[in-house]
Amino acid sequence: MAIIKELLRAEPNGSISFGNYELESKSKLDGFEHKGDKYKVKTCKEITRLECNDLFVYESVPGTAVESFERDEDHIEFLVSGYEDADITLGLIEKTDYEVIVDGKSEGAQNTGAGGKLTVSVPLDEGVIINVQIKKL
Repeated sequence: MAIIKELLRAEPNGSISFGNYELESKSKLDGFEHKGDKYKVKTCKEITRLECNDLFVYESVPGTAVESFERDEDHIEFLVSGYEDADITLGLIEKTDYEVIVDGKSEGAQNTGAGGKLTVSVPLDEGVIINVQIKKL
């Protein structure tokens, strides 16, 4: 998977790609318009964070590169790569159950609780691409 040199880009299929875990210092891009929404990304080796219309969407520690990120009310799916294992937190609907699927294997159901956040640990090594799916139950 390629690093997203422009930090955030729209893909021909309607998804977005973002993140550059090779950067030593934080870089950000604000006001990126896509499908009527405004996105902001901050990314570097330590962290990658995405917001949409000033609301939290995605954060990984350490930083990651994300391709083909798609989301709607019931589903999020993306491809992720990084230089080591990452904890990925997603902003979802509060107090809702979701099935988490990492690299084709179900991790079971998780509840977002009052904050609406769900955290997934993803095993990553340099050059490895992992598919992550989150489905509302």
